[in-house]
Amino acid sequence: MSVNIKPLADRVIVEPAPAEEKTAAGIIIPDTAKEKPQKGTVVAVGPGKKDEPVTVKVGDKVLYGKYAGTEITIDGKEYLIMRESDIYAIIS
Repeated sequence: MSVNIKPLADRVIVEPAPAEEKTAAGIIIPDTAKEKPQKGTVVAVGPGKKDEPVTVKVGDKVLYGKYAGTEITIDGKEYLIMRESDIYAIIS
């Protein structure tokens, strides 16, 4: 997946994972009760700061804070743009 936007400095663009549709017991969750996802896939990475290179790369699956980032729409698709420091972990 490639986007036509290049983040600056230590910012990354993340495509959030879809919100859960069902509970583990099979109960369907209505749209109004769905929680904002806290994981996603990195789709673009900035060059980093002078003495701080960015450690995530395009394609990494990451965990981030519940209220991290700013929602943006690119070509009709929702993404989050955030600082790398808002990312807690890379999922392997």
